[in-house]
Amino acid sequence: MSKLYKTIGLIGKPNHSRAANTINALFEFLSEQQYQVIVESSVADAISHPALAVHSLTEIGELADLAIVVGGDGYMLGAARVLSCYNIGVLGVNRGNLGFLTDLSPTEFAEPLSDILAGKSRSEQRFIIEAEVYRHGKLKSSNSAVNEAVLHAGKVASMIEFEVYIDNSFMFSQRSDGLIISTPTGSTAYSMSAGGPILTPNLNALSLVPMFPHTLTSRPIVVDGNSEIKLILANENYENLQVSCDGHVILAVMPGDEVIIRKSENTLRLIHPLDHSYFNVLRTKLSWGNKLY
Repeated sequence: MSKLYKTIGLIGKPNHSRAANTINALFEFLSEQQYQVIVESSVADAISHPALAVHSLTEIGELADLAIVVGGDGYMLGAARVLSCYNIGVLGVNRGNLGFLTDLSPTEFAEPLSDILAGKSRSEQRFIIEAEVYRHGKLKSSNSAVNEAVLHAGKVASMIEFEVYIDNSFMFSQRSDGLIISTPTGSTAYSMSAGGPILTPNLNALSLVPMFPHTLTSRPIVVDGNSEIKLILANENYENLQVSCDGHVILAVMPGDEVIIRKSENTLRLIHPLDHSYFNVLRTKLSWGNKLY
């Protein structure tokens, strides 16, 4: 019987002893099942095997059918930004705290993973966004984000001034600590901490969440996911402004720059166990109440 996934890539958080233990256990499990396993170079030291196939993250995206990422949501985001460029399924094993994007237990993965490898799973496409910084009409820098792109100052509690346009239609001007543009995936991350709405993953929508605005009437707003969002930085701002992508990649912004945020052509294909429920994830991670009866 042919296997649904022939080559499986193992990716994990480097220099993390518990993640290393899980990667080693996954390698042994998959090898016993006769899968071709390739390991990301940064965690290859966790596995002692004479014929270990070691590759970079991009090579895993090119060669593997399934990538198993061991770590928390933060590390999952970093891997997902790269893997979204390839036609590969991504499965998360939680070695972090909340774990909104990681489904499997690091110690009890055998049964659910066996079901997934046998095709008893569900997949979903999560869209990601691209952030581009333009200066005098020329593209200066860009990067992608799975969760959010955040315009903010380089130092804490520093107010900035900017205008927001949706599909070239003026929306508002604002003085605040910044603005969070979040995908549905990121709606349970930084955006939620700032008072933004939770968006279910199947929505084609983006949320704009002001950060400590200098007015009591400024509120989060949800716009169509196909919208082009343009931020124009006022010339009166101080220098050292930034756009953060998923809190990891920093794009430098200067007064007068334009920031364009739009949906990327790439998507992230997440693989879940068959019994996966987004609302169950919310109840568990956010300590929501269960049924009364």
